[in-house]
Amino acid sequence: MSIRSRLLLLAAATLLATQAFASDRLTLRIGDQKGNMRAQLEAADALRDLPYDIRWAEFPAAAPLAEALNAGAIDAGIIGDAPLLFVLASGAPVKAIAVDKSDPYGTALLVRPDAALHSAADLKGKRIATGRGSIGHHLALKALDQVGLSEKDVEFRFLGPVDAKIALANGSVDAWSTWEPYTALAELSGQGKVLVNGRGLSSGNSFLAATDKALDDPARKAALQDYLARLAAAQVWAYQHLDSYSQTLAAIIGFPQDAARLQFERRQLRWQGIDAKTIGEQQETADFYHAHGLMNQRLDVAPTFATGFTVPATGSLAQH
Repeated sequence: MSIRSRLLLLAAATLLATQAFASDRLTLRIGDQKGNMRAQLEAADALRDLPYDIRWAEFPAAAPLAEALNAGAIDAGIIGDAPLLFVLASGAPVKAIAVDKSDPYGTALLVRPDAALHSAADLKGKRIATGRGSIGHHLALKALDQVGLSEKDVEFRFLGPVDAKIALANGSVDAWSTWEPYTALAELSGQGKVLVNGRGLSSGNSFLAATDKALDDPARKAALQDYLARLAAAQVWAYQHLDSYSQTLAAIIGFPQDAARLQFERRQLRWQGIDAKTIGEQQETADFYHAHGLMNQRLDVAPTFATGFTVPATGSLAQH
């Protein structure tokens, strides 16, 4: 055999070996909302030396992300407490593996700055835009309930964030029940003011949720644990480097840097493992939805949480 033939054979064998290695390398399919997780990980350089690949899928809101989880199009994603309940109530094979606690101020009912509305009681007979089953929907119902009103006293318009923002601006709706970073953007751009904020009404919980199929695969489950640890460390880093993080986040989500910073800074996010308090808060939200007819049957949330995932203590995270 000639030297040329041997070199060609060696090259072919190397290519085949490389392709085989590449096919063996695990890929995590992660669903994100407005660059939330990805921006933190990239800004903190927390994706260095990953023993697996990440395929990102960005969603404008929880509803399409929930559909992707249900369909198995992604392995895991970040999702608020209320929309996660609808995923679970539909029988989707999904479980929450960790919780991101926050100050829920920015989950809020917005009105136009010139609106003659001063409290939730003024919403009687008004039109409210929000996403069906979203944390905004939950907040609106809680705000109405607190002042003795119900969904029958208002007209809900179920819209995505972009359409809801336009509807509020042109007067098609009187209020928009939304979440960060849309709240911060509306405030700083002068397009909206907070009528009711989420403190005392919303748990402020978001979850990293994964499909049962991903959790049943030992290699994928291990990758998810590694991802969670990197994510928690990156979030601590982001709060220690707000300017740098805000710049990265703004570029990813296409928002002004001041809005990107405000929404993140005031949320005071912190990843935690699932505990009894979190499960109890999720049960309260499920029971509220059931009482208001949004769920046909009472949902026992306990089985919808996965065990075995840990989040390093904040002190050790800050050292990374």
